[in-house]
Amino acid sequence: MESALSEVERQPSIADGAVRRLDPRVIPLEQLTGWIVTAVVSLVLFFIGATTLLAAPLPSWVKLAIPIVWMGVTVALGWWLQRWPQIHYRYASYIVDAVGIEIREGVVWREVINVPRSRVQHTDVSQGPLERRFGIGTLIIHTAGTEDAIVALHGLAHETALAIRDHLLPREGSDAV
Repeated sequence: MESALSEVERQPSIADGAVRRLDPRVIPLEQLTGWIVTAVVSLVLFFIGATTLLAAPLPSWVKLAIPIVWMGVTVALGWWLQRWPQIHYRYASYIVDAVGIEIREGVVWREVINVPRSRVQHTDVSQGPLERRFGIGTLIIHTAGTEDAIVALHGLAHETALAIRDHLLPREGSDAV
């Protein structure tokens, strides 16, 4: 009789009310993004510093300070953007149940967002090129109302984002209008 069960019936429901973490692959994805941002900011600061050094007569202490500041900013930004994804990951979670979805985020300023299924207008799942490489997706929920009408949950496995999207979609005959 077990073979008669469909694939959907054998898989546990995404809407079990359990607290779930983001996909751990989001950490290296965010770290790679951080390295790209660090490289771009560092190059811009390098060209600004080099132009300043070459274009203007400056005291010798300023000529020494510009490369030191450039190096300090580059190292600090690189370290911060390498470390931050691990910190953020610890404090981000979500719960999906029959009523809707609850998203918890924030390291310093904590935020809890509850989206009941009855308020969901439509949902999207998006992936940028780096997200596709890591198998990560972003669930975007459009809700009824004007303030904070778009809620995004970044860092889900693409399959999980699709499953949550399908769960949050209104059921046939459940139109509130």
